[in-house]
Amino acid sequence: MQAIKIFADSTCDLPTAWIQQYDIGIVPLYVTFGDTNYRDGLDLETPLLYKKVDETGKLPKTAAPSPSDFMQAFSPFVAEGRDILYISLSSELSSTYQNALIAAEEFPEGRVTVFDSLNLSTGIGLQVMKAVRAAGEGKTVKEVVSLLEAVRPQVETEFVIDSLDYLYKGGRCSGMQNLVGSLLRIRPVIKVIDGKMTPAYKIRGSREKALDQLLNNALSRVSEMDNDLIFVTHSLADEDAVRLEQALREKTGAREVAVSNAGCVISSHCGAKTIGILYTKSI
Repeated sequence: MQAIKIFADSTCDLPTAWIQQYDIGIVPLYVTFGDTNYRDGLDLETPLLYKKVDETGKLPKTAAPSPSDFMQAFSPFVAEGRDILYISLSSELSSTYQNALIAAEEFPEGRVTVFDSLNLSTGIGLQVMKAVRAAGEGKTVKEVVSLLEAVRPQVETEFVIDSLDYLYKGGRCSGMQNLVGSLLRIRPVIKVIDGKMTPAYKIRGSREKALDQLLNNALSRVSEMDNDLIFVTHSLADEDAVRLEQALREKTGAREVAVSNAGCVISSHCGAKTIGILYTKSI
């Protein structure tokens, strides 16, 4: 048993098999339809999320885990004598980080460490996997955090959003923008910069054109990549994800290219067919 237990939250979008294999603790965020709360990834999966949105015509609300949720998750492992390192969803996007800090204060000093990923989806997952491997090598919490501080600004997160519908329903673009964008087949590209979701540019034309641009953007930086791990993360875009995975595997020489499914919280903000390529640059 490792001395350090690595935790993340449900927005890290790591493959379930990896979470089990590497003994990663997951604290779920909440997705709320009307008066009903669902735990992301436990009570609600992405296909059912979209079905509910179609039925109601409304997006759900999302909420951070409470300090109590974090305390309940951490307590059994602290009781075992293990130290906790929790890597959170960006503090610029959610109160998840702050609630985890509140929970950490309820444990003896130094037993629970909270690290702000300043990212989302597998932009968090990349950092979690770095932490898991470092902890497995016997590094201390302080040493793992030092590694993460170096890795964090090197994470590249870029998504193509297939439709403006979810941005419109979520109040992130106007009805006119949605209409014009749909008519012109405009697909926004979102990057994570300084912990925030930032519109980087727009691609006009076919989905294939948008995916080619996403791929070419990544391939243009192969010389800068840390070729340890690249993620292709998507929301119900399996065929496209496989195509991007194969291209990245062939053209980057990465040790591993993994496909990951976006959970309910990420999907509720971006919509179906959203797809991204995420990697870290060499330190």
